[in-house]
Amino acid sequence: MRRLFFIILIFLFASPVKAEPFVLDDIQLEGLERIQAGTVFTYLPLKVGDTFDTDNASDVIHTLYKTGFFQTISVSRQGNILILKFTERPAIASINIEGNKDIKTEQLEEALKAVGISKGRVFNRSVLERMEIELRQQYYSQGKYNVSVDVSTTELPRNRVDIDIVISEGAAAKIQHVTVVGNTVFTDKEILKELESGIPPWWAFLSDRDKYSKQKLAGDLEKIRTMYMDSGYINFNVRSTQVTISPDKKDLFITINLEEGDQYSLEDIRLEGEFIVDKSELEELIQVKPGDVFSLSRVTQSSEAIGNKLGDYGYAFANINSIPDVNDKDKTIKLTLFVDPGKRVNVRRIDFSGNYTTNEEVLRREMRQMEAAWYATSRIDRSKIRIQRLPYITQVNVNTKRVPGADDQVDLNVDIDERLSGNFTVGAGFSQSEGLSLNAGITQESFMGTGKRLSANASGSKVNQNINIAYTNPYYTIDGVSRSFTAAYQSTDTSDLAVSSFLADRKSLGMGFGVPLTEYDSFRSTLTLENTKITTSDASADEIKDFVIREGDNNTVLNWTSSYIHDTRNRTVFPDSGNSQTITFDPTVPGSELTYYRLSYSGKFYFQVYEKTTLALKTTLGVADAYGNTTEVPFYEKYYAGGFNSVRGFEDNSLGPRGSTGTAIGGDLKTVASAELVFPMPLIDDSDNIRLSVFYDVGNVYATPKDFEADELRSSLGVAFIWLSPVGPLNLSYARPIRSEGGDSIQQFQFNIGTGF
Repeated sequence: MRRLFFIILIFLFASPVKAEPFVLDDIQLEGLERIQAGTVFTYLPLKVGDTFDTDNASDVIHTLYKTGFFQTISVSRQGNILILKFTERPAIASINIEGNKDIKTEQLEEALKAVGISKGRVFNRSVLERMEIELRQQYYSQGKYNVSVDVSTTELPRNRVDIDIVISEGAAAKIQHVTVVGNTVFTDKEILKELESGIPPWWAFLSDRDKYSKQKLAGDLEKIRTMYMDSGYINFNVRSTQVTISPDKKDLFITINLEEGDQYSLEDIRLEGEFIVDKSELEELIQVKPGDVFSLSRVTQSSEAIGNKLGDYGYAFANINSIPDVNDKDKTIKLTLFVDPGKRVNVRRIDFSGNYTTNEEVLRREMRQMEAAWYATSRIDRSKIRIQRLPYITQVNVNTKRVPGADDQVDLNVDIDERLSGNFTVGAGFSQSEGLSLNAGITQESFMGTGKRLSANASGSKVNQNINIAYTNPYYTIDGVSRSFTAAYQSTDTSDLAVSSFLADRKSLGMGFGVPLTEYDSFRSTLTLENTKITTSDASADEIKDFVIREGDNNTVLNWTSSYIHDTRNRTVFPDSGNSQTITFDPTVPGSELTYYRLSYSGKFYFQVYEKTTLALKTTLGVADAYGNTTEVPFYEKYYAGGFNSVRGFEDNSLGPRGSTGTAIGGDLKTVASAELVFPMPLIDDSDNIRLSVFYDVGNVYATPKDFEADELRSSLGVAFIWLSPVGPLNLSYARPIRSEGGDSIQQFQFNIGTGF
């Protein structure tokens, strides 16, 4: 400010500027480097032709100085020409931040930008103090009160400066105690267990619950508010929150002061407004009734359910307004849900974005919401799930956009995130049962962007050598009938497995069709011509040798496999809702050299417990039998159990009847079930491809269905780790058998890499 007054004094008293008014013939600007002349004239409160005198000189200088662009401004006159000379403030060439670990550089840059400090902006010495204050505030909000921020500048040519920021984050202050004051309805324990801020239990040594965050505390306060509002305390209020830090800045103490108010109940609830849908149909969606304690969440859920119902009839922008009539004397509420459906709208256009490799036709055929049709919430939600379940799609977002100038039309913008649909792999895997395996293959989940699947793979281990080629067209017909072809060769040596020893060479050719029955149900039928050649050894069980003597060592069969599938899962990888159920009947066609059948049921049920935490219930039941001239189901087609996808904690394929050599020979009845709680990896921000779980497995294999005894079931309890790694799924599990018998092959720690799960 002193500099400004000094400049004004020069203007008023120094020659050659005259005190007499004069008409401006021209205005000349000198000293500009980065600032454009047009920018100066935009701010300048004068133009050629105006009368200029010393009375308005201070306004000119003050206005230009206030822009912040200039360090000095001087004014002079040459005849009727006004000359303005400037010294520009330097520009910020770059902002370099070092030492930050807990807060990303981009986040700090955004915070500085919010207070007007960024690359290319005009540099003012006063910004350094603002910069330091803002950076400290960012760390204070994360509980880092020992942070040190050192800011320095380096002058560069062409009137520029570099700003260098060195941060020493220091250790975060830990929450030592959370005190709740004013609560009588809920105990301290009930409130504190709902909060993310607090003291972790002794066993959670990796927990960050005691790490303070301003945002986390704000979320905790909202959770407390929800607890009270859902229990009828509509006047609840958080009176204040105090965060106190110890003198050494290592410990934090949080105090939350509550004002509970009185509890209110619901005296009456009714629907009013315009009813496009039958009123009684909407009333069934209301989740509260007179006499209930008032619950804001249940009222909100009721409004959303009614809105979604109207959305199915084309009323995309229906408003369900909750109007409470509060009786403070009786502590009751009369609630009116006012239905305003708005205008019925249709979908004018559906646009796709983000599908750089997938043809639009592939996405459109999964849409259940059609263009030029009435808007329907359920059809849009189902369309999103169908696209999201494609193996080459990771995420789908559907945005509804009003059509300008039309209040009865909307456009749907479907934004797609793709994953690579094709890959060529050369890799290795390892499992305890098969040892090291090598594999090479090429897979196109969406060949040339058409959605057709083509794969060719070869793999080998000490147990199995496989070559298979497969092709599937999921839309062989426009109605969604799929057609597939397969060709495979497999050579198996079981001498290193927990089953009886034999060698098997199997060759097969197959063709199948899949027919959609409903939105969630389909039927698949496949014919497979298969030849199997068996070679026994001295180590083979007598039961296997006897089968080869009776039926021969080389057999060709025609399998006719039929499956009914019901699938409502929201995704195929780590689903958290819905279920998948499959009934499969797999007989050999009469006339085959061996005649037998297998009938099985597989059910997987998923329930979201909390955010990304899912309860998965799974069961597999299978029965097999021979018919015609075949007296027994081939031993290589019998059921086996133990290991992954079965009863963990027991060696792979080791459960069930044993042969003369004491090794498993399979059975005609299989029953397996499991309950598994699946949750993300703690302390990892991006854990979409990693899961942990705790599980309980139970099951066994029996020689025939008549041999089933519940007392013979084996069971185990354990924990598991799943990682969808670049080379394939990595599975780790540790299980402790709860029910076992002498002679069982126990294997508590199990793992495999690069094989399916």
